[in-house]
Amino acid sequence: MTGAVAFTVPNSPPRAIVLLSGGMDSAVCLAIARALGFECHALSFQYGQRHASELDAAGAVARALGVAEHRLVDIDLRAFGGSALTDDIDVPADRTPAEIGRDIPLTYVPARNTVFLSYALAHAEVIGARDIYIGVNAVDFSGYPDCRPAFIAAFQATARLGTRLTDLTIRAPLLRMTKAEIVAKGQSLGVDFGITRTCYDPDDDGRGCGRCDACRLRLTAFAERGLADPAPYVTG
Repeated sequence: MTGAVAFTVPNSPPRAIVLLSGGMDSAVCLAIARALGFECHALSFQYGQRHASELDAAGAVARALGVAEHRLVDIDLRAFGGSALTDDIDVPADRTPAEIGRDIPLTYVPARNTVFLSYALAHAEVIGARDIYIGVNAVDFSGYPDCRPAFIAAFQATARLGTRLTDLTIRAPLLRMTKAEIVAKGQSLGVDFGITRTCYDPDDDGRGCGRCDACRLRLTAFAERGLADPAPYVTG
């Protein structure tokens, strides 16, 4: 039949891999991806970290925000150590903001984001996702080399060269946001911060120590917003 019009079936929602630790930043990152209409496939890691209570939080966040899938992958970064999170090294406590951002901290896990993004890339290639979300931000890249914008751009270029996903995008929507801005963004998206966990050195019940760098940055962010952090802490 001449002049026939071809009709196409609309694409299903695009898929995205979201790295989900269970902390404040990754929860907001997931909420952003979901709000943008992505079918979110959350990916968490048991890598030998001492703050494994975050993994329970990751499950709670995944359920609360309605992901399509949540995978937990076991890897062993304690085999290399070199970090207060994966080795017998004391977690720094009671540091000022200036001290936190001065040098690469002892809580930096060598190549962690490179490893995590590589797993996310493999998962993306298998399910046809062309977006990977990671919750790195400006506060972190002052001390963590694998949270810098240049690293994210370089990994994206490598991913496009080394896989079939030549149009893959690594998305870091929190990259240039302060912690207080992240709290505000999460509030606007309905994130329940009470189920998230951020502490590097929690007690056996998963309560935050209130003294490590992660706790201090988080508590300060909520205070700057005039809010009390709803997550549980040993001190209060």
